[in-house]
Amino acid sequence: MRLLDLLYMSAGSLWKRKVRTVLTVLGVVIGTASIVVMVSLGLGLNRAAMQDIEKNGGLTSITVTESYDYGADSDQDKKRLDDALVETIRSNPHVEFASPVLSMYVQIKCGVYENYLEVRGMTVEALQNMDFQLESGDLPLSDDELSLLYGNQVIAGFQNPRTGSGYWMDGTLPDIDLQKDTVFIVYDTGGGYSVGGAEGAEGQSAKPPKKYLAQCSGVLAGGLDTYNSYSWNVYCNIKPLEANLKRIFRNKVIPGQPTTASGKPFRQIYYNEIYVKADDMESVEEVQKWITDMGYQTYSNSEWVESMKKQYGYIQAVLGGIGAVSLIVAAIGITNTMMMSIYERTKEIGVMKVIGCDMRDIRTLFLAEAGFIGLLGGILGILFSALVSFIINRVVLSMGMEAKISYIPLWLAASSVVFAVLIGMLAGFFPAQRAMRLSPLAAIRNE
Repeated sequence: MRLLDLLYMSAGSLWKRKVRTVLTVLGVVIGTASIVVMVSLGLGLNRAAMQDIEKNGGLTSITVTESYDYGADSDQDKKRLDDALVETIRSNPHVEFASPVLSMYVQIKCGVYENYLEVRGMTVEALQNMDFQLESGDLPLSDDELSLLYGNQVIAGFQNPRTGSGYWMDGTLPDIDLQKDTVFIVYDTGGGYSVGGAEGAEGQSAKPPKKYLAQCSGVLAGGLDTYNSYSWNVYCNIKPLEANLKRIFRNKVIPGQPTTASGKPFRQIYYNEIYVKADDMESVEEVQKWITDMGYQTYSNSEWVESMKKQYGYIQAVLGGIGAVSLIVAAIGITNTMMMSIYERTKEIGVMKVIGCDMRDIRTLFLAEAGFIGLLGGILGILFSALVSFIINRVVLSMGMEAKISYIPLWLAASSVVFAVLIGMLAGFFPAQRAMRLSPLAAIRNE
């Protein structure tokens, strides 16, 4: 008998018993949807975590800081981050680029508003490779004049010190356009001066710190509901920042910089961090070990990516196992349906054997019926799980989360349908074997 004829007979047999077929298919739909939704939650959480890592430096970035050597005799014995170390790191063949990072907390003034935040100076190469998404303006690439690139959350940090009004106080954003308004920067924020006229130790008002005009190069994309490691900071070209600090604090200690044993400043400026970009993820561990062996502290996102993958793998396995219970129940339903079908069609099976139908064709006939049930249930289960996934993501987005926690890739949808068909055929295998072994004379005498 041709395979096409067997498939046609199988479909016709299922169609004759509509109610039973629909109920059995419904069980497969629920089982398939349960597995897909559960696994999609694990995949979605893993995907959201990886996207978050990409927003916060990626998998090939390494941050180098001074080592916390508590056994050193004095603060002067620490190994500092300087230009020589930057050049040494750049010489490594697995390093794409290494940028010194000079950061300090400053005060930004705009009209009656002010904000205390961190300015991070980096090289032009680093700024161009930081994957910044700009809302307006350009990157601060000029070596001659200091210009600032503001994070998207900086505007929310401004407040009026006289009235205490600000976004975090009363929910009202200050009327500031960082791109167009005149902005001043105060480097010396430790003088004890208060805008309200605070008095010094001798009862006289402290002298206000000097402020300097700061140009705006651009603002990073994103609203107040967008958060990443760049959102609250201000970035600039490190060369004009260093030049300004050397000029302003000539022969004085720059805030945040180390001093000699006598309290005097060093001649050179030391960096707070070194931002290193490896050529690929496989080289990160090797580069980290090389820098650590030189006596410095290193950190990278790849350190915990593997453990995170294992953790989410366990979550996917548990969630998939929970969903598999429903599919096992559905498989039992398929077996029951096929057994009932054999009992009802005993005479039909006997007639097929008497007229010379091949035993394997009889088995194929019932396996095809079970496979049809699995196929229909798998397809409808994928459609239902896509609807559930859409609802879950909509609810999550309405709660303020940016990432989608349910993700159904194409391979998951395809493998789920195939799995449902295989489960159906496995569930129908024993009934099909029984139908194949049924005695033709006993089958005919049965009715």
